[in-house]
Amino acid sequence: MLRSLLKLSTAAATVSRRYQLGPTSLKSSLLTASPPLSRLFHSEINGATANPVALQMIDYALSLDRSQKSDESHAQAMLVLEQCSLSYSSESQDTVTQNCKGMALLAMSSLLSRRGNYDDAMGKLHEVQDLKLSSLFVRVAAMEALVGLNLELGRDDTSSVLANKCLEILESEEFKSSGVDFDVAHARGKAVKGLVELVLGNLESAESYFQGFEESKACVGTAALSYGEFLHATQNFQSAKDLYQKVIKRMTEKNEFSDIHAVAACNMNTHEVLLAANCALGQLEAHMGNFGDAEETLTRGLSKAEHYFDSRHPKVGIVLICLALMFRSKAIQDGLYRRAIELLKAPPLELEESRSDIISLARGGYGEVLCIQENRRSEGEKMKKWAEATWRNGRLSLSEALKFTESSKKVPVIDTRIGRAL
Repeated sequence: MLRSLLKLSTAAATVSRRYQLGPTSLKSSLLTASPPLSRLFHSEINGATANPVALQMIDYALSLDRSQKSDESHAQAMLVLEQCSLSYSSESQDTVTQNCKGMALLAMSSLLSRRGNYDDAMGKLHEVQDLKLSSLFVRVAAMEALVGLNLELGRDDTSSVLANKCLEILESEEFKSSGVDFDVAHARGKAVKGLVELVLGNLESAESYFQGFEESKACVGTAALSYGEFLHATQNFQSAKDLYQKVIKRMTEKNEFSDIHAVAACNMNTHEVLLAANCALGQLEAHMGNFGDAEETLTRGLSKAEHYFDSRHPKVGIVLICLALMFRSKAIQDGLYRRAIELLKAPPLELEESRSDIISLARGGYGEVLCIQENRRSEGEKMKKWAEATWRNGRLSLSEALKFTESSKKVPVIDTRIGRAL
């Protein structure tokens, strides 16, 4: 039944009619037609059971969009999620109903952001914040994703304000007595604020938000990744490596995704965290001088990026920059930087503006490669000048980011979730 529904031969009203034919037959159809669950959603959150039909609709839509990656499949997936959202009223005084609507909105925001439709994605996330009876992790996931998207867009002041608001919500009396689940949610709120401070280059401030994470069982998933990046940036390499490996292990164990801590959206979702952890680990191996391991890990990250997104997505370009920085051969770097700049859709050199420092890093590296070629030296100098003018990183200079060695006092850490050099 769902297969014929997804042909979109009729409008959304048809979807509604078919949905109302009966949850049992719909659920059965979804189970036979869809790939394995997306791992982003589950049937119980803070003790409130979500409607299983809603969860199956969400899982199917996410799997459909990810597996086919076409305009048609995206439209089909969005229509299913839209119908799912409309089936649950935001005015309901029932937590289960608001959870279902909130998770559908989170899923829609993830699909929109993956296609670069950030404004609409953030609109869906703001709608989640209006669901005051939804579970704590649904609301934290929406706020965390809002911070992540604004960081990706270079809106650092807005990200800081949103991270502060997230902590204010979590530290209100409403949630302080929520028990162990609160500890995990609070760790996520502190970690996203720590990530903002790390982006801004405020290491001491970032450290204050990560205090107590060393032995905390609440330090999991995206929070553990952000803490690992802090340790990496401050050159506590072995501890950072242990955390990266922990994140990768837990994110790839199927049984881990049945717990409530996995609810996430946009560039903070499970797939993006797993990609970022692989790429961070690859960079770390290079910083430790383990170039064979670095190449293997980053190549695995590249495959993950191409599989989850596609080979033409900007996130693939970010992984290529990680590879280019790892290689010491200028001949290899040439093609990697050139492809990365193309995928990131860098603005013309005549315009001294950049969405983030990741494009500046790519152009700076490519400029260095061109400068060693006699016939392209002037082009390389122009590119390096542009990169230096647009570099905005508060912790390290462009030169430090491009020329790290095992003895460097500062090392760059590229976070593929937000496309920023930390």
